[in-house]
Amino acid sequence: MTEPKKQRKAKVGIIGTGNIGSDLLVKIMRSDFLECTLFAGQNPNSEGIKRAKSMGINTSSESIKAVQDDPSLCEIVFDATSAKAHAIHAPILKALGIYTIDMTPSNIGKMCIPIINLEEGIEVKNVNMITCGGQATTPIINTIMKIHPEIEYVEIVSSVSSLSAGIGTRNNIDEYTQTTSDGIMRLTGVKKAKTIIILNPADPPIYMHNTIYASVENPNMDLIKKNIADTVEKIQRYVPGYKLIGEPIYANGLLTVMLEVVGLGDFLPKYAGNLDIINCAAIAVAEKYAKKKLIFKNQK
Repeated sequence: MTEPKKQRKAKVGIIGTGNIGSDLLVKIMRSDFLECTLFAGQNPNSEGIKRAKSMGINTSSESIKAVQDDPSLCEIVFDATSAKAHAIHAPILKALGIYTIDMTPSNIGKMCIPIINLEEGIEVKNVNMITCGGQATTPIINTIMKIHPEIEYVEIVSSVSSLSAGIGTRNNIDEYTQTTSDGIMRLTGVKKAKTIIILNPADPPIYMHNTIYASVENPNMDLIKKNIADTVEKIQRYVPGYKLIGEPIYANGLLTVMLEVVGLGDFLPKYAGNLDIINCAAIAVAEKYAKKKLIFKNQK
């Protein structure tokens, strides 16, 4: 009896060997549809490179140049560097024709939230995952806006453990707040959005906590509660640690929704839900692209 043909996996490169890149690597290694064929950074002695080497992963300290030198290494590239670096990398990867998932708040590619526009995200060559706060709050705001499209202003506050914020995140705080607000406005239709991020130094470290404030009159609270619960359940399919804290509250013209994200503990401990939500979302996009465009594209 002949053995069944082994399903191939999409070849994936990661540029950026910090917290985001290292966590992506762990998630990719257990994927049924993705395999990491390149883990590239700039420092050959970085902990990320050393760790990847010990796992038997092909590594490089030449960053984007490693992809340029051998584009056949990657069918998908995750750019986990910085907003400024991605501005340089994006045209290079576009010229190479490689599907790119931008983990930085560069606001260059098409913004994507899996629960909102996953199918659109796999039809472009550069998709932007916005930010962890954007992934956590935008779907809830979108749900509220479908019930109350007259809402003109929302505000979000994301609190994350300072231990979960690497150099790239800290250097991109301005880009983070702007891109999160842009993503909320672009994907939900609200006219104005304000983003606040807090790096909380508490010990023991806190889980990621997100609060949404929406200015609205006479909200349909029954429908809001029901639809938000449905949205949370759908997000939990790709971010298991995502949950609603209590029920939405309405007082003094403000609708308040509170969310928490507990990480899977793949690279950093479970307090790093901010790392988990953006990376789980990115893996969902990559797997969808791999299945539809690469692995099963010729199957009916």
